[in-house]
Parts: sequence; C-alpha cells; structure tokens
Amino acid sequence: MHILVIGAAGMVGRKLTEALVRDGGIGGRPIERFTLADVVAADRPAGFAGAVESVAADLSAPGVAAGLVATRPDLIFHLAAIVSGEAEADFEKGYRINLDGTRLLLEAIRLEGRTAPYRPRLVFTSSIAVFGAPFPDAIGDEFFSTPLTSYGTQKAIGELLLNDYSRRGFVDGVGIRLPTIVVRPGKPNAAASGFFSNILREPLVGQEAVLPVSRDVRHWFASPRAAVGFLRHAATMDTALLGWRRTLSAPGLSATVGEEIDALRRIAGDRAVRLIREEHNETITRIVAGWPRNFDAKRALSLGFVAERDFDEILRAHVDDELGGRVGG
Repeated sequence: MHILVIGAAGMVGRKLTEALVRDGGIGGRPIERFTLADVVAADRPAGFAGAVESVAADLSAPGVAAGLVATRPDLIFHLAAIVSGEAEADFEKGYRINLDGTRLLLEAIRLEGRTAPYRPRLVFTSSIAVFGAPFPDAIGDEFFSTPLTSYGTQKAIGELLLNDYSRRGFVDGVGIRLPTIVVRPGKPNAAASGFFSNILREPLVGQEAVLPVSRDVRHWFASPRAAVGFLRHAATMDTALLGWRRTLSAPGLSATVGEEIDALRRIAGDRAVRLIREEHNETITRIVAGWPRNFDAKRALSLGFVAERDFDEILRAHVDDELGGRVGG
C-alpha cells in the first residue's frame, strides 16, 4: 500500500500519518510507502520502516499534482487548504489553494489513468462551511449548500468535482465535511474558528486567551482523534453505499461556547476559566453567525462514523494526547 497525504505537515495530517503508522496497515493491506506533501516538508513519521518521500510544494503550482500522482498511490488523503479567515481576507489565494489545487489533483488523477487503469481512493476533507443560514434546528442529510463565505464556496465546489470525477470513474472519492476540530494543539492559526480551541488550549497550560464572541454562540465540534477516525474509516468503507452523493456530514457534538467553558471548569477549575478574556470582535462574530450549529448526521452514523458524546470527552482527549494527562501552567 502506497499512501499519499497532501497537507501532511498540518495538525490533522500529522496525526493521521502517526495513526496509520501505529496501525501498520489499512484495509487489510500493509503500508509500505508514504508520500507526504505540503507547502513545508513534513517530518518522517517515527517508527515507520518503509519508504517515505517528503515533498515541499504548492499543490496549485503547475506540474505539482501530476508529479505526486505519477507514482500511482493507492490511497490519497487531500487535507490541504488555507483556513476560513485567510480565505476570506485573501480572495485570490483562497480560490487558488482551496479550489484550483483540488481541481488540479483530480485532473492529474484522470490523466494518469489514460495510460493504464488507475482509480485510487481519494478522501477529501470538506467543511460544514458549505452550509449557510438560515438553518433548521439540526441540519439533515438533505439540506442544501448555500455557503456564506468564500471558504465554504470553495469547499462546496470541491464536493461537486469529487462527485463528478467519481461518477465518471476517474477516482473513488469520499468527502468528509469535518466539524470544527477542537482542541487544536500548537499555536493559534488564521481560522475564524480558532478561538473555539484557543479558549481551552491556552488556559489549560496557564495562559490567557481571548474570546471574541458571546458565550451563547453554538457550534458543531469534534476532536482531532475523531477527525482521524473519520478519515481512516472513509479510506476503507464500501463506497457503493454512498451512491453518487460522495460527501458526508461527519457526526459531532453541538455545544455553546458557555458549555465549552463549563467543561474547562470541570476539568481544570475556576483558575483556568479566569484566564479567558472577553473582547468582542465584530468580524469574527459575523463570520461565525453564518455557520451551522447542529446536525442530524444519520447517514454518516449509519455508515459507521463515530464522534464524541460530550465536551468533557473532547477536552480529556486533548489533555491525554497533548498534555500527558496533566493541566496547569
């Protein structure tokens, strides 16, 4: 098995690669080779004895997608994107990275299959940002896509391309609309959703964090553990069960910012909660107001995808995976 991970240096890409190395194989086949691609070189995964090629390149640049696909990986994870806030701030960059990169990858796969049969499984990370207000109480599997951000629009177009290239037999695609992933380890990024992690991650290590929206803001969440689980399951599932609707809304947890903070208090105490400083930001508030708050992910659940049941579970996963089971600065 040869696996290509695009976006391998990012948080989800790194955790996915580590999990695959621990597993040793996927779908009953041993993993013999990784190609890890990102705009910066990804580290070689610890403990992997097989071949690893690390490629530092921009997927949207001429020839990059064709070069990655020329080695005919059996399984491709396409995780690369610029985040929502950056895509909104830089219109041209958002469309180049999030849309053109996806289109060029699909086209490279199609062209590679013209010389000899080639139809890899492609797992594409989409987003709940493909949906726009007004929303029902819980978004079901039949709700239509009307994104209210450039990022959401780029991901929605990617979903349509994945469907069409799968329908035509060029690729065996599965799209996963990821919830907002918390708690993201590392430093804050440019995502408008970044504060959902910041208000937990920093206080857990004794640092101050800024909350730019009100505590009654409700959103849809899953942990990095769950996200990796979604991707691994998508890589091996029977895609005949998807029909021609190749993208799924992943399961998750609907919670308010206040409920996030309550979980932080239960796990790290009042001292941690006092490190959250409330500073209203109108731009972030406006962006978040156009995002979904709750889903009825029956289709994904029926196909074996699993997420957390409460926010304490999400927070404990971060404490265990990133903090060695301990909290406090």
